[in-house]
Amino acid sequence: MTSSESAVSQRALRVAASATLAITNQASALRAAGQPVIGFGAGEPDFPTPSYIVDAAREAVDDPTTHRYSPAAGLPPLRAAVAAATKRDSGFAVEPSQVVITNGGKQAVYLAFQSLLDPGDEVLLPAPYWVTYPEAIGMADGVMVPVATDDTDGFQVTVDQLEAATTDRTKALIFVSPSNPTGAVYGRERMGEIGRWAADRGIWVLTDEIYQHLVYAPGEFHSLPVVAPEIADRTIIVNGVAKTFAMTGWRVGWLIGPPDVSAAAIRLQSHISSNVANVSQRAALAAVEGPMDAVDDMRAAFDRRRHLMVNLLREVPGVECLEPGGAFYAFPNMKGLLGRDFGGRTAQTTMELAALLLDEINIAIVPGEAFGAPGYARLSFALSDAELEEGLTRLIDLTT
Repeated sequence: MTSSESAVSQRALRVAASATLAITNQASALRAAGQPVIGFGAGEPDFPTPSYIVDAAREAVDDPTTHRYSPAAGLPPLRAAVAAATKRDSGFAVEPSQVVITNGGKQAVYLAFQSLLDPGDEVLLPAPYWVTYPEAIGMADGVMVPVATDDTDGFQVTVDQLEAATTDRTKALIFVSPSNPTGAVYGRERMGEIGRWAADRGIWVLTDEIYQHLVYAPGEFHSLPVVAPEIADRTIIVNGVAKTFAMTGWRVGWLIGPPDVSAAAIRLQSHISSNVANVSQRAALAAVEGPMDAVDDMRAAFDRRRHLMVNLLREVPGVECLEPGGAFYAFPNMKGLLGRDFGGRTAQTTMELAALLLDEINIAIVPGEAFGAPGYARLSFALSDAELEEGLTRLIDLTT
């Protein structure tokens, strides 16, 4: 091998690093070095995992049965509990055998596309989108077909847009409500139209319901295969405990699909990772079967911060911001800040703007380019009220 050659495969080289994790890590490193950085990049709740869940994990550590391999599809009690919770919370009835417990929601997305796509199959992906979707599609040799939305339509895709992007190679659609990064929440009417269109077209739908418990009044969560039962037998649901129960580090998600898709995902997982860590699965069981009081408190805090963030962003000259209906992100339009002079510096893109803001006022945002939406930025309100207000006050002061 010459010095100009690389041992790294082209497949691996095509995979981009997670922009959201990169921003969070960069902000953490600067804080550790003594810089007063306020990070708006976090894609996880800033609350501790509820104590009853941690207690269940402690008990599991002392149980010798957790020290051994368990079924690749997940612990049977957890699969049954997820099926019951899906019926309770989403109104969608599934069998425990359709549930595949995964190492977080990312692995659920990966397994779904590995199970569903053949090389060259196209996947419709409304933009803005979560950073992992394009990579998961590409790793399955699929082709991402972005379908652009913006703040003029509430970041919600229409059937006409989807139809215009469809070809004879279209295999699937990714549908997310509430959305990461925009916080958009679809109503029943629009959701039903999309589900029925997909059914008529014979297109599969991967619906990501990870933020289902983080919807703010007067909005309501709806599950696609319930609103449009015609698409139920071509729907794959991905979900998990990470966002609802502040369990991002426990790495427990799940995939729910038709029996043949779930069986394929189980076969893949048996060779990729075998079972998810048993202690984490036992903690997830306590979460799924337990009370929702801590979740209600967390949602109330996020709701308060949501209003605070939107109100402050609307005070920034040149910034426009819709009020997110779910999740814990705002996705403001930052185009009015591009090309402006800030102390002798200008930014022509939101990538450049993010770098400028980190350098000049020590705030970390995730530029819209990471989500397929240049000119916008994602700001998480999963941080304290004081940090949120301080960080956005710095932005107001810089721009006025």
